[in-house]
Amino acid sequence: MNNLQSLQYTPKDFKSDQYVRWCPGCGDHAVLNSLQKAMSQLGLKPYETAVISGIGCSSRLTYYMNTYGFHTIHGRAAAIASGVKLANPELSVWQVTGDGDCLAIGGNHFIHLIRRNLDVNVILLNNKIYGLTKGQYSPTSEKGFVSKSSPYGTVEEPFRPGELTIGARGNFFARTIDVDLRLSTETFVEAGKHKGAAVVEVLLNCVIYNNNIYQPIIDKEFRAERTILLEHGKPMIFGKNKDKGLVLDGFNLKAVKIGENGITEKDILIHDAKCEENILHYKLATMEGDLPLALGVIRDYTTATYEEDFTNQIKEIQTKNPVRTLKDYLLSGETWEIK
Repeated sequence: MNNLQSLQYTPKDFKSDQYVRWCPGCGDHAVLNSLQKAMSQLGLKPYETAVISGIGCSSRLTYYMNTYGFHTIHGRAAAIASGVKLANPELSVWQVTGDGDCLAIGGNHFIHLIRRNLDVNVILLNNKIYGLTKGQYSPTSEKGFVSKSSPYGTVEEPFRPGELTIGARGNFFARTIDVDLRLSTETFVEAGKHKGAAVVEVLLNCVIYNNNIYQPIIDKEFRAERTILLEHGKPMIFGKNKDKGLVLDGFNLKAVKIGENGITEKDILIHDAKCEENILHYKLATMEGDLPLALGVIRDYTTATYEEDFTNQIKEIQTKNPVRTLKDYLLSGETWEIK
């Protein structure tokens, strides 16, 4: 066996020699660390991995990976990543993008990558702001958000990445938070294992232009009460004392307390991330208000990938078509000779 093939790579092997140029305290540092750990745990090889990015603070991550990489243009990372995967299906392809790069100028490319189900892992860093261009509101900024480009508050409704992913017929969606490196690493690993388009939304803090935007949800003091970590095959239970859970109330999800009103653990929904039907996944991905924010793998359904169907179609046509070279093609129709 080739010595390169037998090596087990460590997180350090995925680190480049470039100085990391993000603001101190930026959540991007944690994502970079988690991604390098995840790639090591997946058994990936740097020379068989490609990281593609667009434009934005998040998109600098490509420089800090000791893999193949392409820092592309604004919003076009999904298109480039699609081409990379089709050109070399054996590569493990990762797209790193931000809420502006991915969901504004890159929105059309994003939904079609998801719809086509290319085996690309999309890490979507969502800080609800344009950080690199100095603080304009983004497609995920809340309605009424005051920024440099919306001094009186934006009048737009925001995109919700989970809703958009599942609406585009996505088969894998997960969510994590930048401060939880263990959860981020585990979630990236699950995305890497999934065959097909995998989207991981990272709730990310921008210390300069949108500091503490997620603090009311993820602060350690009350995170257990306001978030729920979903695990396939396990009851949807949350709370500091693990005494709350989710049940169906008609067509909607409802948070209940175990032990009250006759509710027992048997009444709590069991998470099935691998179910083909996506209605419950959609509801879990869009929980807000009185319901906890869902973290972990929300949907993980496997079906044929675009590159598999694409390759199989080419092989099928080749068996039926005698044309093998450009010369064969040029001579396959009517020909004549000029003297």
